[in-house]
Amino acid sequence: MRNRSVTHYSAEATFSALADPTRRAVLDLLRQGSHPAGQIAKAFPVSRPAISKHLRLLRRAHLVQERREGRHRFYQLNPEPLKAVDSWLDQYRVFWRANLTNLKNFVEAEYAKESKESRSPNK
Repeated sequence: MRNRSVTHYSAEATFSALADPTRRAVLDLLRQGSHPAGQIAKAFPVSRPAISKHLRLLRRAHLVQERREGRHRFYQLNPEPLKAVDSWLDQYRVFWRANLTNLKNFVEAEYAKESKESRSPNK
């Protein structure tokens, strides 16, 4: 088993958690701020136990943090694992930006060449 520090976030756990549309919607809701579990559950058309499972998976992936106040559990978004995903995705943004720029330059050059040829007198 690998040594893991407290601040290390598993990309696999993050991607697995983000794969479900309900969990992504929960994260979207939590962007607005901390919410109690009951309020989160009321925002979705699935059962409260189903939302509890989603929250547990989000907690295990460190995408949310839980705080208890008496009998209530409050959840808030933890953006750190998302920053790691964004950093990983940035490599692909750079790749696609460069390739799309090259494609744009090629298409523009071909268009300019064709336009020039169509304007030249026929032989």
